[in-house]
This record gives sequence, C-alpha cells and structure tokens, in this order.
Amino acid sequence: MDEEKITVVSGLPRSGTSMMMKMLEAGGIPVLTDRLRLADEDNPQGYYELERVKQLEHDKAWLEEAQGKVVKVIAALLKHLPPDYAYQIVFMRRGIDEVLASQRQMLVRRGEPTDTLTDERMGELFRRHVAQVRTWITEQPNIQVLEVDYSEVLANPLGEAGRINQFLGSMLDVESMAEVVNPDLYRQRRVEGKRSTG
Repeated sequence: MDEEKITVVSGLPRSGTSMMMKMLEAGGIPVLTDRLRLADEDNPQGYYELERVKQLEHDKAWLEEAQGKVVKVIAALLKHLPPDYAYQIVFMRRGIDEVLASQRQMLVRRGEPTDTLTDERMGELFRRHVAQVRTWITEQPNIQVLEVDYSEVLANPLGEAGRINQFLGSMLDVESMAEVVNPDLYRQRRVEGKRSTG
C-alpha cells in the first residue's frame, strides 16, 4: 500500500462504512479514529469515527496524519477533501430502502422523530446525492474509487475482501478481513421482490 495515499471509507450513513473500517483494520491498514463515539446497539462493533472529519470544510490539518491510514468520511463531506493529497476511496453502496429502514430504527432507539420527511422523499434525496457525489469523484484526478455493495460483502466476504485488497495494492490480509464480517448484523434486508436500485 502506498504510504502517501489516504484511504477513505465513504458512503451514505448506515451503508456499512463502520463494517468496512473494521475489515480494513483487520487487513492491516492503521485506522485514524479518536474512538470518542462508542459502540452501541446500532453499531455494536464500533463507529470508527474521527470527530475532526465533521469540520473538514474548515479544518484540513489532520489529513497529513491520515497518509498511509484509513479514515471514514461520509459522502456529503468528500467534496471538501483538498487536492493536495492522493485518495483511494472505498465507497459503500446499500439499497436505499435498507438505509432508510436502518436509519429509522436508529432514530426509534434514540427516541428521536422519524416523520420529518417521507421515505419516498428521503430516498429521492439520497439517490440524487449519491449520483452527484459519484459524478464529482470521477472529475477528480487525485482520487481512485472502488464501489462496494454492502449485501455482497455479507454474502461473499472473502471474494469482496479480495477485490478490495487488489484495489488497495494487494498487501492486505484478506482472510482476516473476511473473518470480521458478521452477517448477523444484517438486520434491515431488502424485502423479497422489492429490491432497491439505490
């Protein structure tokens, strides 16, 4: 793996980014996280977040420390990555219906309102957002991207770990990456016959 490149795990919230961070850590990439957000029922294996990432638009100083490591950056913040560095992004994809169901369940557990927008409207906004992010990424000469489907990782962890390893330079421990995948955490599955195209 290129020690100067920054590996980024991204995607919509609840799309499997924490799982991917855990996989890459198991594979041998140092993770950049402050571990301030503790594991809970929604993410029992931890969130792997760095609070400073939320201020990426105004605070980019920490990126120097991210070289040779992997950091989680939600899709909405990718546009603030400065062009000074080279990035390899593992972009998590998950059916929009599953993302919405997972988010709703998380809000219910936290006692927060779930009816601010309809699922149809939220799904439309998510799809548009992902399309815009993908277009932006393709226009950045300093970014390489690999899209990874959450359900595919759970169905074929070893195969997907191998594909990710190849993208990142074929230096990772693929077996260890696959071993940390826990299908029991796949709690908001697509309804049979109603697959999302998100």
